Amino acid sequence: MWAANGWKDYALLDCGGGEKLERWGDKLLVRPDPQAIWCTPRLHPGWKRPDGRYLRSNTGGGAWEKSKLPGVWQVRYKDLTFQVKPMNFKHTGLFPEQAVNWDFAREQIRSAGREISVLNLFAYTGAASVACAAAGAKVCHVDAAKGMVQWARENARASGLEDAPIRWIVDDCAKFVEREIRRGRRYDAIIMDPPSYGRGPTGEVWKLEDSLYPFVELCAGVLSDEPLFIIINSYTTGLAPSVLTYILETLISKKFGGHTLSDEIGLPVTESGLVLPCGAAGRWTGDR
Repeated sequence: MWAANGWKDYALLDCGGGEKLERWGDKLLVRPDPQAIWCTPRLHPGWKRPDGRYLRSNTGGGAWEKSKLPGVWQVRYKDLTFQVKPMNFKHTGLFPEQAVNWDFAREQIRSAGREISVLNLFAYTGAASVACAAAGAKVCHVDAAKGMVQWARENARASGLEDAPIRWIVDDCAKFVEREIRRGRRYDAIIMDPPSYGRGPTGEVWKLEDSLYPFVELCAGVLSDEPLFIIINSYTTGLAPSVLTYILETLISKKFGGHTLSDEIGLPVTESGLVLPCGAAGRWTGDR
């Protein structure tokens, strides 16, 4: 498992019983987590007095108890700064386990010895975009939600990268890639974090199990002649990391060479020393 162990402003303090206790800067949050199904004695005092807790409803959804939380605050990861906000459906706008992929991308960019252009698809609040820009890449950030793209701009500004070469695009990712292919634009690296389920702008259904393979096949058409890397993230329950390997090997390695590694990603747990699984990632890297 690839564990995000480089944090100082974030810590997964404890987890169990379907919940996790986290420290975001100086704020303690309790949030549901479907992977943390084991029992824990909950000895950490933060369980009893968190600054915010997300409680699920018996009828679906849920709500925050957050009287002690500000509307927004910041956390840092190395030289990067991100805005954190309690959102609907338990989220905060940042997935700290993804730091393992930010580090991987930054190392690839810095060691490339040439200018690198990165296409970040389903780019959400832009943590990966900001990380790549900080490493010196030109970035195209694409997400269908205007509010998420604005939040990503705020993260770039918070990290001192408001003037970095990042294109901010509000668009359906598949439609955008199709247009980029027609325009003849090419990218040296692609990062994608596709949802498990969603609907496109004209009602078309995205279901990861059916849509991921043809989407990666489409994205192969926007790669440069010497691509550097591809990262695919997945939070879909039941999708094994090896599936990401097979997709990347079938569609990318056969055309460009290189190799693929896939694994679970996770967060180390301070109280127990365990690592909480938080999805999977597949990484293809080209031959240097």
